Amino acid sequence: MNINKIFYLGTCSTCKEILKSIKNPDDFELIDIKKRAITEDELENLYRRTQSYEALFSKKSRNYGAVKEHIKSDEDYKKLILSDYTFLKRPVIQYNEKLFIGNEKKTKAEIVEQLG
Repeated sequence: MNINKIFYLGTCSTCKEILKSIKNPDDFELIDIKKRAITEDELENLYRRTQSYEALFSKKSRNYGAVKEHIKSDEDYKKLILSDYTFLKRPVIQYNEKLFIGNEKKTKAEIVEQLG
């Protein structure tokens, strides 16, 4: 079973740019979250590494404004991520024991340094 996965959005230019920077993309299972939603098991696996659903949650989502006042716990972040692909930060790259979340400048530099 391949433990190396990339959760991304195929229509996102930043995700495409990051994918192009990875030296061996065939080493990963590529999951376009718009075509195939993240499963609860996959999300739980990511949670075990972060100990926070909020760390996996995209506050840049176009739908965040409508739900932000209803978020009271970390479990609420989980439910939202499972309900709508736009709530998962992207990309999320699971490589061996490493986890890269999002597309902040520092994260992108780490991805290029370690996977490029």
